Amino acid sequence: MWRGVLAFRLLTWAFACGTVIVQSGHYQREWLAWTILGVMALWSVVSSFFYLRERTRPPALVVFDLVFTTALLLTSPWVLSDAQFALNVPLITTVWAAVPAVAAGARFGASGGVLAGLVLGVATGLAREKFDLDVARDGVLLAAAGLLVGMAATMGRRSAARLEQALRKEAATAERERLARSIHDSVLQVLARVRKRGNEVGGEAAELAKLAGEQEIALRSLVTTEPLRSNDGETASLRAALQLLATSSVQVSTPADDVELPAHVTDELVAVTREALSNVEKHAGPDARAWVLLEDLGGEVVVSVRDDGPGIPDGVLERAAAAGHLGVVESIRGRVRDLGGSATLDTGPGRGTEWEVRVPSTRGAR
Repeated sequence: MWRGVLAFRLLTWAFACGTVIVQSGHYQREWLAWTILGVMALWSVVSSFFYLRERTRPPALVVFDLVFTTALLLTSPWVLSDAQFALNVPLITTVWAAVPAVAAGARFGASGGVLAGLVLGVATGLAREKFDLDVARDGVLLAAAGLLVGMAATMGRRSAARLEQALRKEAATAERERLARSIHDSVLQVLARVRKRGNEVGGEAAELAKLAGEQEIALRSLVTTEPLRSNDGETASLRAALQLLATSSVQVSTPADDVELPAHVTDELVAVTREALSNVEKHAGPDARAWVLLEDLGGEVVVSVRDDGPGIPDGVLERAAAAGHLGVVESIRGRVRDLGGSATLDTGPGRGTEWEVRVPSTRGAR
């Protein structure tokens, strides 16, 4: 994009040079016309040097380019004669003055390009000391050039960012597959043997077998799930984060496609799920099993946590609330409420407990 800006600047300077040669002998101040043309050439070289290198391309440079070009354009009344103004001869900067609008579009996007184009359009009217149809046309063309380049630059940056993210994700996936193969041939096989042998022996060995089974599941989840955070750190994968909660007693079911949300939303939903699972471990008994289900419904994300424990007897939650003991129930509801969602608890004697959490699926910026 910036190479195109520089090529445009050189081509427009060549056009300005040709215009000065053609109009030579008709200017009010011939020496000033050639001086300004030389300044334009010098600035074309200097600005090209800075624009080619990203670290020397700060926003202030583009703003200075606009101000400097506008100042040169406004010298036209001292250069052109009255006869040249009457014949609508191009101003001393000619189409070279359009470069800052293009540069602003490349640096600031569509809005910056349009604003720079309008500034140059107004300066053109001031230099000609009139605002007629020709001046309006020039202003529209300058603003349109900044708009188009700005839109193209924005789309180019987004495409480059997506491509970089896709390449990094592909590299991370390949690395996880390599680690998974290595771990499967060593650590996972050892854990599987410990689990199998411990269950056969029984007693204290059965407890070790249970721990080995949990570590096996956790390790499998770790090497088979995608990275939690995106490259920009603004979004995180809820699907990947929930998969890491799987154990021998907790089964996690997620969609095939990734569910990427703003990082703080993902963190809160994982915290809510952990609280619900912690409550299962404390109150449903050591043999209770739990299921975590993630659903992406487009407009909202639903996380359900269900267990096969004894459930909560009728009236227990009401009495706890009356006594001021809000506990995990209000902790979960409070977190979800802050996200603009809702949390529903369905429980009863003999039918386990189920939390259904719904939050708007506000996606991260892309």
